[in-house]
Amino acid sequence: MPTVKDKSKDSINRDVANMILNTKEPPVARFRLLSKGMEPYHRLYIPDPDSDVTGDKACLACGNCVDSCPVLRKDPKRFDKTAQRTSFALESCVGEDCEQCYSCVLACPQVDTAYKDYIVDEVVPETIQPAPRIKAFDNYFMGLIALIIGIVIGVFIAR
Repeated sequence: MPTVKDKSKDSINRDVANMILNTKEPPVARFRLLSKGMEPYHRLYIPDPDSDVTGDKACLACGNCVDSCPVLRKDPKRFDKTAQRTSFALESCVGEDCEQCYSCVLACPQVDTAYKDYIVDEVVPETIQPAPRIKAFDNYFMGLIALIIGIVIGVFIAR
């Protein structure tokens, strides 16, 4: 459920979002910087109780973006360069090999839901190819085989 402060996807800057999404690099860090930053209801262990992290846009190093990246799942040796689990480590390990699936943005807890909604509703459906239409004579051999099997079964049942 969106919070009172969350903005709708209609109020985001689509030009900037599209420019970031069209860049062949993991976009999670740039979307995190476009977002509002840390919300007051995030539960983090902070040793200094007087410090206020509200609005902080720094990476939490939660590793969600790293775990969701298909490039790193296909080739985990890329991540041997660093032990960090940050968006910067994701950018340095993946670089221009990004598949532009945007799963890193969707996995990041600090990216505003308005940007996530925009990606899911308007950007991702454009990249998915439609399924080919099934034509009447596709797999006509399977129809012929099904007819023969039906006749054979019918003969055995009729006896």
